Amino acid sequence: TMKTFYLLFFVFGFCQCGSTQFEKNPPFKIISASYTPWVGGIEGVSGKSVEITLFEKTTIAFDSLFFQNKKTKISIKNSQERSFLVGNFSNSSRLKNDLTLHLNASLELKNKLPKKTKFRFSLKENEAIISYKVGSLKKYYKIENIQKKSTAFFQ
Repeated sequence: TMKTFYLLFFVFGFCQCGSTQFEKNPPFKIISASYTPWVGGIEGVSGKSVEITLFEKTTIAFDSLFFQNKKTKISIKNSQERSFLVGNFSNSSRLKNDLTLHLNASLELKNKLPKKTKFRFSLKENEAIISYKVGSLKKYYKIENIQKKSTAFFQ
């Protein structure tokens, strides 16, 4: 019976580690959330910008934004009465890659393998998760129905 108890305790402990609890009543109120796809003036330069408008100014320590299988740091912009959370995601293929390409394949051995990380959350295209800290605790809040705006073109 003790073996069964330890086995159940062990299995239950691992099941709890994998699940992230989302806050139902965060210490802030969201008025709107939208994202704008953008295209740069150079071929291969594009991305998305996510903007979340809060009801009032806040002093909460926001950390990261998870959106469409990507993660970025949140920047906070304040106006007189509101705070705006902004996350910028680049899809640019023109980012500098430190790769050595050479006819002599042995010179390419110094190239680092690309890091492929598994995305932590399963989200729909119009959903995002923001992480923030309350004291030393990291909390997560899921935002649904993020509105897609028309593409912005930059030159």
